[in-house]
Amino acid sequence: MTFVYTSCADSGELWVLALDEARGTLEPRQTLAGLGQVMPLALDARRRRLYAARRSEPWAVLSFAVDPAEGRLHPLGEAPLPHSMAYLSTEASGRWLLSASYPGDQVAVSPLDATGLAGPATQVLPTGRHAHCLQVSPDQRFAYAALLGEGQVLHWRFDAANGRLGPAAPGVFTARPGAGPRHLRFDADGRRAVLLNELDGTLDLLARDPHDGTLTALQTQPLLPVGSGLEPWAAEVRFAPGAAFVYASERRSSTLAGFAVEAEGLRPIGRWPTEAQPRSFAITPSGRWLVAAGQASHTLGVHRVSRADGTLSAGRSTPVGLNPNWVEVLATDTAAA
Repeated sequence: MTFVYTSCADSGELWVLALDEARGTLEPRQTLAGLGQVMPLALDARRRRLYAARRSEPWAVLSFAVDPAEGRLHPLGEAPLPHSMAYLSTEASGRWLLSASYPGDQVAVSPLDATGLAGPATQVLPTGRHAHCLQVSPDQRFAYAALLGEGQVLHWRFDAANGRLGPAAPGVFTARPGAGPRHLRFDADGRRAVLLNELDGTLDLLARDPHDGTLTALQTQPLLPVGSGLEPWAAEVRFAPGAAFVYASERRSSTLAGFAVEAEGLRPIGRWPTEAQPRSFAITPSGRWLVAAGQASHTLGVHRVSRADGTLSAGRSTPVGLNPNWVEVLATDTAAA
């Protein structure tokens, strides 16, 4: 089975849905209510635990065990976060949870114990204006934060043994004026990354030096057609499994843009309508389906992904709670008992 998790900020809920991989349909299985303004989600490296950040006070990270057979969530507990965190991620060792605060202009590292329960943050660092994500590189050597307000991506050395962020030189990638770096994703070997820029609606392809972590811009692709007349409002970027394709959501037009990832760079393969105001989406481990959350429609939409050329087909919509804004997907064959 394949399970879809979405956080619904305005109704204070987490939804669990089963995805039929043959038909591309969703069936609600569980709703956890009364959680506050839950938004960012992250699965751990072993796909056994789900973490959710509550952005209403008291700010906290909620930890859940995932039933590998049924997909249901079982609460483990919660721990304080230092601010309202706009982003959560985990890293390969499964020992640390990373978070970024847009209103608090900071990033943090929290420990995960042997049961997968997150504890209070053990390191908090100021960043500059509007930290919007924090990701560890696949080689576990560096951590990167996109700062929308500063127009920069910062990076630190990452000590996976102790969960500490330390100085790196030069430590800063500066984006184009007005770009608004929001989310960063690495390909499988970490030598290239894609940077989604919220304010100018673009996707940058970056090269990463594995020795010092430095990022260098290679290419920029727009998410909206030239002359659209829309003010960009980009939201999310994800690689498909295998990193042959990458997709990004644009909220003003309610579309998804897709690109083939080639040696020469990113090649546009299409733009497709999706749910109204798509803040987040995720792609199934099989690579067959893309699930997008419409903040304004309060629905999840399922799109079929062509394995041949990466194009998307129109999908079916399923109502969920109010303001679904984050999506994670788990397949039972990747879950540990």
